[in-house]
Amino acid sequence: MSFVESEERQALREAVGDLGRKYGHEYVLKAARSGGHTTELWDEAGGLGYLGVNVPEEFGGGGGGIGDLAAVCEELAAAGASLLQMVVSPAICATIIARYGTGEQKQRWLPGFADGTVRMAFAITEPDAGSNSHRITTTARRDGDGWLLTGRKTYISCVDESQAVLVVSRTEDARTGKLKPVLFIVPTDAPGFTYRRIEMDIVSPDHQFQLFLDDVRLPLDALVGSEDAALMQLFAGLNPERIMAASFAVGMGRFAVDKAVEYAKTRQVWKEPIGAHQAVAHPLAQARIELDLAKLMTQKAAWLYDSGDDMAAGEAANMAKYAAGEAVVRAVDAAVQTHGGNGLASEYGLGALVAASRLTRIAPVSREMILNFVAQFTLGLPRSY
Repeated sequence: MSFVESEERQALREAVGDLGRKYGHEYVLKAARSGGHTTELWDEAGGLGYLGVNVPEEFGGGGGGIGDLAAVCEELAAAGASLLQMVVSPAICATIIARYGTGEQKQRWLPGFADGTVRMAFAITEPDAGSNSHRITTTARRDGDGWLLTGRKTYISCVDESQAVLVVSRTEDARTGKLKPVLFIVPTDAPGFTYRRIEMDIVSPDHQFQLFLDDVRLPLDALVGSEDAALMQLFAGLNPERIMAASFAVGMGRFAVDKAVEYAKTRQVWKEPIGAHQAVAHPLAQARIELDLAKLMTQKAAWLYDSGDDMAAGEAANMAKYAAGEAVVRAVDAAVQTHGGNGLASEYGLGALVAASRLTRIAPVSREMILNFVAQFTLGLPRSY
């Protein structure tokens, strides 16, 4: 692992940053406040190959790793033009299908992931099964030449913009009678599949939904990979999710700090610009340090994952997600404080980041569950939950 990214990765960051600045934060806020989406940005990023940098070349992708996709995610967020569904569709869903999907599933879905024409949501959380995935009750049962899927999911992102949802379900093990996890690709237009938007106090063009699956009939090949490997498949997608969430948060923090630095250089109340005062400068410097530290751990996690060391990648990905969530909250707070009252004025666009940054400490995995993970697996302490 090098502490300096390759020239190709640096060039990718620069190109993606140019695209993000072409649209900018105002574009995202306008879409959010009008009830629209960032479809134009998604389509252009997909057409340029940025959303498929981690898809194998044989399916039209860039053939890179999760580190490349994380760089794309971070640079768009740093330009104020973040794409939340990147954390889910190309990172979780495309990764799982590329690793474990059948040949037919790869041919059907991966070219669309590569050019951004396919979007897929990911559904694991349930009303009575938040962090405890062992309590999932969405169940699939064999019925003739297919499956019947029944259950509920909640806080599922971007369902209204997706052609399908990768649903974490359970099915009965014929040998033991116990339920085991399985993954299904469910088209959003399937009979019996409905969804309802959850109203959120977050200014975002990406919405959250409740899903209702009422005996949704699926063909046999809707099952991803093997019934017996679903747990491995699930974690193959969750580690990239944490890496992407960390990159998303780091990028958001960079955007906030950059806005604050620009303001602090030009805003003059007394004799010097306010950036000359340590009470303004130090919180911004601290935010930059914490963001860079979180970014470094994120890059380590991505390198471990792309190297095939899933266990070490899991530890690093959780640490990166924790560090980035904490760093972005403090970065946004410092940026708002630097602007004073202007920090919450719509003109400056920072107020919308307050709730968005706070969410990074909760989703896709809470800081408390990460601390549980590190206490148990890194420190070797007794399991507390």
